[in-house]
Amino acid sequence: MVFSGHRCIKRSMSKNNVRKGRIYEQTAGRYLEQEGLEILRYNYRCPFGEIDIIAREKDILVFCEVKYRFDTRRGNPLEAVDARKQKKVFYTAMHYMTEKGETEVPCRFDVIGIQGREICHIRNAFEGK
Repeated sequence: MVFSGHRCIKRSMSKNNVRKGRIYEQTAGRYLEQEGLEILRYNYRCPFGEIDIIAREKDILVFCEVKYRFDTRRGNPLEAVDARKQKKVFYTAMHYMTEKGETEVPCRFDVIGIQGREICHIRNAFEGK
């Protein structure tokens, strides 16, 4: 009985984190639009993983990972996009490009870190591997 109560608490915390994530992804999306990018898709999912934002800047597809931190106790938000996460984003991006018939379109991988009210956008944060 205690275990199931614990699961309920965990599940509601998870939903809260998902809700927060969506809010910060929308914030990042508005920022990208102000920078001249066209948002194509939020939260693209496939068997390889998920990409927070897919956008277009002129003729370039932009795959953007968004990370938020209230403070730095758990590290800088940009540090959360480690090599393992980069690989997942890359394969997910390749899946998207194949699905859309855009395998010959140039692309890049950006990371947006949000800490408090500060937004840090790193273009070409990593290369596809």
